[in-house]
Amino acid sequence: MTPTRATASGLRELTRATVRAQIAERAMELFLAQGFEETTVEQIAAQVGMSARSVFRYFATKEDMVVGSMQESGAVLAGALAERPAGEGPWEALRGALDVLLTSFAQDREAALARARMFASTPALRAARQQKHARWRELLEPGVLSRLPEGPAADRELRAAAITVAVLGCLDVAVTRWSGAGGTGDIGETLDAAIRAVRE
Repeated sequence: MTPTRATASGLRELTRATVRAQIAERAMELFLAQGFEETTVEQIAAQVGMSARSVFRYFATKEDMVVGSMQESGAVLAGALAERPAGEGPWEALRGALDVLLTSFAQDREAALARARMFASTPALRAARQQKHARWRELLEPGVLSRLPEGPAADRELRAAAITVAVLGCLDVAVTRWSGAGGTGDIGETLDAAIRAVRE
């Protein structure tokens, strides 16, 4: 591929990613304002100035729009994990990385609470959240693996997967407890308690 073609391809992908992000952002605003089930693709399309058919070129379903709006969080978490001190163990490093997510909760508590309640009350979105966590696991497991002691590769990979799944599960528990309490209390302390329970 020539440099010109490569540049053109890169620009197309950048443009596509930008449009996807815009659709996901507007969709989330509508979902939070009027409910996931109550929001139509036609309404979302009107918000971004395109037809419903065009929207479906970027997202196959409404659930994909929710997951799409959160994909970036996985990359942010992986970056935060990579920046944790080299001497930290895998549990501590992964928990520390999650602080970037908890900080965003604190910065816009009402939006985070509305999003958590929307997930809890919408069965289709609970499935979408599992899809999101699967993607997060793919991004986080290499950083967890690198912090494990030397040993057989298969054993280390198993441990990395188990630790990542456990911590993300604890995050789900903490968010559920926090949203059930109306967004009161310290979600970080709840997460710490959940992780301690698993490790004990």
